[in-house]
Amino acid sequence: MQFINAKDSLVVDAIDGLLRSSGGANLARLDGYPDIKVVLRTDHRPGRVAIVAGGGSGHEPAHASFVGKGMLTAAVCGEVFASPSIDAVFAAIMAVTGKGGCLVIFKNYTGDRLNFGLAVERARALGRKVEVVIVKDDIALPDSPQPRGIAGVMFVEKIAGHYAEKGADLKTVAAMAQKAADDLVSLGISLSSCTLPGIGREDRVPAGKAELGLGLHGEPGVDLVNFESARQAALLLVERLFAAARPARSYALLVNNLGSTTPLEMSLLTNEVLASRLGAKIKLVLGPATLVSSLDMHGFSLSLLPLTPDFEKALLSPASPLVWPTVRTHAKPKLVKLPREMKHKPLRASRNAALNALVSRACDILISAEGKLNALDARVGDGDTGSTVATAARHLQAALPLMPLARLDRFFAATSEALARSMGGSSGVLLAIFFSAASQSATAGARWQDALSAGLASMMAYGGAKPGDRTMIDALAPALEALPMGLEAAAKAARAGADSTAGMKTARAGRSSYLSSSHLAGVADPGAEAVATLLEGMAKS
Repeated sequence: MQFINAKDSLVVDAIDGLLRSSGGANLARLDGYPDIKVVLRTDHRPGRVAIVAGGGSGHEPAHASFVGKGMLTAAVCGEVFASPSIDAVFAAIMAVTGKGGCLVIFKNYTGDRLNFGLAVERARALGRKVEVVIVKDDIALPDSPQPRGIAGVMFVEKIAGHYAEKGADLKTVAAMAQKAADDLVSLGISLSSCTLPGIGREDRVPAGKAELGLGLHGEPGVDLVNFESARQAALLLVERLFAAARPARSYALLVNNLGSTTPLEMSLLTNEVLASRLGAKIKLVLGPATLVSSLDMHGFSLSLLPLTPDFEKALLSPASPLVWPTVRTHAKPKLVKLPREMKHKPLRASRNAALNALVSRACDILISAEGKLNALDARVGDGDTGSTVATAARHLQAALPLMPLARLDRFFAATSEALARSMGGSSGVLLAIFFSAASQSATAGARWQDALSAGLASMMAYGGAKPGDRTMIDALAPALEALPMGLEAAAKAARAGADSTAGMKTARAGRSSYLSSSHLAGVADPGAEAVATLLEGMAKS
């Protein structure tokens, strides 16, 4: 399923959407739908060199979104993964070419070479000054006589756009663009193919594998490699790119998203590249960003350009198309010291064999319940309650020898800090609040049962939940009330409270509050179930 009206109108609908949302950014299109799909600048000066680029659609934001000052004068769009028609390319050249002449940039695919080439020859026959730069940056097949063009074309377009905007003549603009194209190297890797409009996705990449050297049009990669981690994938590309690149003192790097790789993954991959042993040679960084995509392919590509002073100046110069991330210098992360209030004085460890055994047993119970609680949470949440609780239990169990067990108030305080550090989500914060308040109450002289009740009161005050809201409090509150009568009574009360949540049609707090009653019916709250499971296990001990 895709958000399209019809396959035949997808590209023209998308171009009109781009223009309607552009805010009148000096953009227009040629009146030639559906065969001629050209986006162009309305503020181009005829005396300056025009930059025309393009290719098949499906690589958005390339190339229509790069039309603007300092970049392209016009972009020619084909259908998805199909070269634009000869007429479309010819119309674009004729529409923007004045006395300054025109540089036409396209990637090295057969359809683009033929269609762009014939259009250029037609324009030349009519007296237009037109030069051509063909981008062949893909190193996936090093022995190929016709390397493909992929995302490195962005460097070529930016450099050409800079010199054209500065008023350089056609010979200079073409020469700088050609040098960039000659020096460029790029390589991509992906964990999936793309989803073709109206056709679907070919699931050809098996689990644990990645396609190396794939094409922009959904072509299979040249090699199927083992996928171990983001670091392994990033370093694989880095090593091959630097081995193929022309030696230089420094480089510019493009980190390009092929479509559906999340921003979190892209930042992680960028870190792996820049922190690698070769990353120190990278001076300028473009991205991480989606610049030349392959529809929704889950992958990324890296492009490397040896820097010269001219290239560096061109890449850092301002440009204002609809989409263009600022080229920035590679900088190591800066560190600011933590506030001195964060430097907690560690509590001195002390022994209490009974409490040690009790807490250790509680941790064992929660760790063993990890799978059961995750399965329950998967029905009403994101399936991680068991893992969250078990992680905190493991951390607490490992920290027991260093904790102040001889004084309960200090133990409660240490438990609060341990849970705040190790237990994720709102449940970890709520339990940290619970034990912090219990510690303050115990320090003031309250009995341990009353201290725990004070912790519950703070937990409800800050968390905004109360009994009947379908949270862990539905098991915890009755358990604490029954605790003076013994652990078995507390366990029975917790079980009754947890079971009651399965009959509650709505939740008024926590993640379950976003779910409809049909999803909640018959399913106990995972937090309440964790409390009941813990106390039942303790009672049996």
